[in-house]
Amino acid sequence: MSKSKFMTMSRRSLLAAGAVTLAMPMVSRRAWANESLVVADPGGPFTEGYRKAFYEPFEAATGIRINGVARDAEPTAQFKSIVETGSYIWDVCTLTLSARLILEEEDLLEPLNLDPAKVANVMPEAVHPNMLGTDVYSTVLAYNTDTIAQAPTGWDAFWDSDRFPGRRSLRKNPIDTLEIALMADGVAPADLYPLDVDRAFRKLDEIKNRIDVWWTGGAQSTQLLESGEVDLIAGWNARFQAAIDNGAPASIVWSGGLYSIEGWGIPKGNPKADLAREFVAFCAQPEMQAKFTDDLAYGPTNLKAYDHISPERAAILPTAPQNLSMMSLASEPFWKANRSQLTERFNGWLLS
Repeated sequence: MSKSKFMTMSRRSLLAAGAVTLAMPMVSRRAWANESLVVADPGGPFTEGYRKAFYEPFEAATGIRINGVARDAEPTAQFKSIVETGSYIWDVCTLTLSARLILEEEDLLEPLNLDPAKVANVMPEAVHPNMLGTDVYSTVLAYNTDTIAQAPTGWDAFWDSDRFPGRRSLRKNPIDTLEIALMADGVAPADLYPLDVDRAFRKLDEIKNRIDVWWTGGAQSTQLLESGEVDLIAGWNARFQAAIDNGAPASIVWSGGLYSIEGWGIPKGNPKADLAREFVAFCAQPEMQAKFTDDLAYGPTNLKAYDHISPERAAILPTAPQNLSMMSLASEPFWKANRSQLTERFNGWLLS
């Protein structure tokens, strides 16, 4: 390890330690010494990233033990069962914005009662009465830098096979894909919703026969880029970053990206709700959020976290100011209302 890297890590460690000390009064650690919380996360690299950023620092600050478990890929059904049966197998769970809407509609979430001062620097889109967003992921364009000589600057390049020849891949799902088509057709991100669905499908008609792979899973999208099987692909930034980290000659285009937010929610009626609220509030701290970016290419929602992230690492994160300014928030309310019918139409279109 280089001396400069050691000094950077040491500075972060000292800052984080100071934040932990200031975040919780000493008396709290004694009062909660025998308590514990079960926290459900997506598993895989998230568990390691969250352990370093949230679980271990919270235990050190409060004495409350955190037991991390992996949740289902889509936890809404499991969440509902936990509340309705009163069997609280976990106390806090990561949720997407769309999952929050579903659970809120059925009154399955505890209020967080967040102190406004503690979330003053958190993106407004990430702060809800019943959910605190802690990380941001985005759908972006990635391209093979060995085969695409001219760097694309937006989604119109995906449709332009004369200037940008090569194999192409899109997600086999209307979500994001319809928005991408509209932006390629000249619709400004601010004017996307409600989606002009007919216009989006007309634009997709233009490129349908030039899509070589319709990917269905994040791991597949990583492999497509890493193996060089495709030259241009739309997908999730962290998946593409994994390919780049593994040596793929590729780059990400942030312009026209669509971002969304994931964070913490508490099951309604949870007997440990007060302790869970302490944990959720703790996760709003910029010093803590900065730590998960060492392992995950997701953006912190507390933008002050960038005071503790190197410029080199910030460059690959969705909420770094230079990247966030080129993207827009995907509309979860629109997709909640239209997901079923547009999925049916999209699948039928693929077969036509």
